Amino acid sequence: MQSAEQLVLDLSSPDLRENALLELSKKRELFQDLAPLLWNSFGTIAALLQEIVSIYPFLSPPNLTPAQSNRVCNALALLQCVASHPDTRMLFLNAHIPLYLYPFLNTTSKSRPFEYLRLTSLGVIGALVKVDDTEVISFLLSTEIIPLCLRTMEMGSELSKTVATFIVQKILLDDVGLDYICTTAERFFAVGRVLGNMVAALAEQPSSRLLKHIIRCYLRLSDNPRACDALRSCLPDMLRDATFSSCLREDPTTRRWLQQLIHNVQGPRVALQGGGGFDHMLVN
Repeated sequence: MQSAEQLVLDLSSPDLRENALLELSKKRELFQDLAPLLWNSFGTIAALLQEIVSIYPFLSPPNLTPAQSNRVCNALALLQCVASHPDTRMLFLNAHIPLYLYPFLNTTSKSRPFEYLRLTSLGVIGALVKVDDTEVISFLLSTEIIPLCLRTMEMGSELSKTVATFIVQKILLDDVGLDYICTTAERFFAVGRVLGNMVAALAEQPSSRLLKHIIRCYLRLSDNPRACDALRSCLPDMLRDATFSSCLREDPTTRRWLQQLIHNVQGPRVALQGGGGFDHMLVN
C-alpha cells in the first residue's frame, strides 16, 4: 500500500492526481492525521480547489458526467477530512474554502452526478457544524448558507434533504443561529414554509430520520417567543394529530420532542380553553 505521504505528493502531479484522489478518499479513515498533512503540504489544497473549480463550467447548463462527479467528490471527501479535524477546522474556515462548494449547492439538476455532488458538498458543511462552535455558525450565516440548505431541503434526494435539514438544525441550536432566523419575519417564514412542505411530503413518503430533524428544528424555533407565537398558526396539523405516530413508534426521543413542541406552541391557550378550539386558527 502506498503511504499517505506519497499519495499526497501525487496530488500535485496532474497525471497521478486522479488515482491519488481515489486512494486517499477510500483510505482516509485509515491514515492518521491526514488532515494536517493535506493542509500543510505544499500545493495540496490548491490542487483540491483546482479540481473543484474545473467543473464549474459543467454546472450550467447541467452537463456533468458520472466520472467527473466521482472525481470531484473524492476531492470533496478530502476537504471534509480537513473540515472535521480540530487542528485544521478553523484554518479551513478562515480561508473561506466552503464558498467554493456553494455553486454545487446552487444546482437543481436531479441527475445522479449532481445529486452525489450536492450530497458530498453538504457532507463537508455537515462536518463543520457537527462540532458546536459559534464561530463556525457565524461564518456560515454570513455566507448565506440557509437559502442553499432550504433549496436542497425542497428538491434534493431524501439523504440530501436529511443532511441539509441537519445543518439547519445545528445552526438553529446555536443562539446566534436562532436569533438570525427569528430576526425578520421573512427569514422565519422562509424556513417555516420549507419545513411545512417537507412535513406534507413525509405524510406521503415517511422517513423517520428526516422527520426527527424537522421536529427538532420546530422545537428549537419554539424557544424563541416570536417564533413560538407564529407557530401557533403555522405548525402543520399533521404534527398535531396522529399522522406520524407509527413513524415515531420506535423513536421515544423524537416523540418526546414532538410532545414538548406541541406543549410549547399550544400550552397556555390549551390551558385557557380546556384543550381545544384552535382548529379555525391552524394553517397546514
